[in-house]
Amino acid sequence: MHMPMSVSVSWPRHIQTADWSTSSFPSPVRVSQRLRVMGSLFVIMLVFIITAVLVKVPLEPFHFFLSTMVKIVIINCDLWAILQAFGAVLQGSLFGMAGLLPASYTTPIMSGQGLAGTFAAFAMICAIASGSELQDAAFGYFITACVVISLSILSYILLPKLVRCPFIPSPRPEIQNIDHCSTSPSHSRQLSASLRNQISQTLVHPQLAPFKIWILALSVCFTFTVTIGTFPAVTADTKSTLSDGDQYFIPVSCFLLFNLCDWGGRSLTAILMWPGKDSVILPASIGCRLVFIPLFMLCNVHPRAHLPVVFHHDCFFILFMILFAFSNGYLASLCMCYGPKNVLPHEAETAGAIMAFFLSLGLALGAALSFLIRILV
Repeated sequence: MHMPMSVSVSWPRHIQTADWSTSSFPSPVRVSQRLRVMGSLFVIMLVFIITAVLVKVPLEPFHFFLSTMVKIVIINCDLWAILQAFGAVLQGSLFGMAGLLPASYTTPIMSGQGLAGTFAAFAMICAIASGSELQDAAFGYFITACVVISLSILSYILLPKLVRCPFIPSPRPEIQNIDHCSTSPSHSRQLSASLRNQISQTLVHPQLAPFKIWILALSVCFTFTVTIGTFPAVTADTKSTLSDGDQYFIPVSCFLLFNLCDWGGRSLTAILMWPGKDSVILPASIGCRLVFIPLFMLCNVHPRAHLPVVFHHDCFFILFMILFAFSNGYLASLCMCYGPKNVLPHEAETAGAIMAFFLSLGLALGAALSFLIRILV
């Protein structure tokens, strides 16, 4: 008796994070990975181009000033909402793709994010040193972003032509649809024992992947909640006790130092991955990062209304920042590398996208928490 039974759960191919608040549900419509990545890159580049043009929009004469500003605010709110959405789609697609590969392939994605932050911090310092107008600096930022995205699009187009990856499994019709297996005895005999086990597990638990990685997913979420809850809402208001009013203190000791150490921590996972994915040391270490919140709150942060200053000297702030940033990069990268390896091979893409969703969720929760933390200082 023919009993149609589809194992083609569309979830593994389309979990997307259109924003931190966007839930990931199975979709009946298949969107190719190439379209997701290329489409997101083109939309993001378009947003930056429009924003760069708006930077140069003249606001004179005065009676047009208010109306023009309102238009710019409205347009930019919409544009940045689009940017965040497609940026999340791109991130989910990339981590889903990396989930199909060995864990070492996730490290370059995490490291690239740290490098981007370092580049932005250097750009800020160069803009301050050059003494350029705010409008010119902003225009330069957005044009540079357009150039970098163009290079990313070109690289994505050329990469498949240059390298053929041996790790990505070829599509398996017997996994995608088992209808034919039930009616074709010869085809059924060709299935290996391990493959049958994978199919049976998928039939019984078609959405098992999230439960296998929930500790790692919550860990990466908690990591970024602590990080964004403190940086930069609290750290950017720290005042130097050695150089009164130095305009380079925050750009260098806060933004540049954080991004350099964060980049170093992310990159270290390329040669060292300790503790292991099943070790309790990993979530325990992430939990210990909570101590950085009161440490930064007790630094020389101004204005302040409630807590005393305990760590006056700049060296305390710099030491805390090094440990804070390095632990963020290293531990978050470990979680992102381990997540897709805790599931079956055909669930790896789903796991990678889920990990990207919880990363984005951590960023959003941290941003919301930062208001409360700053008020308590």
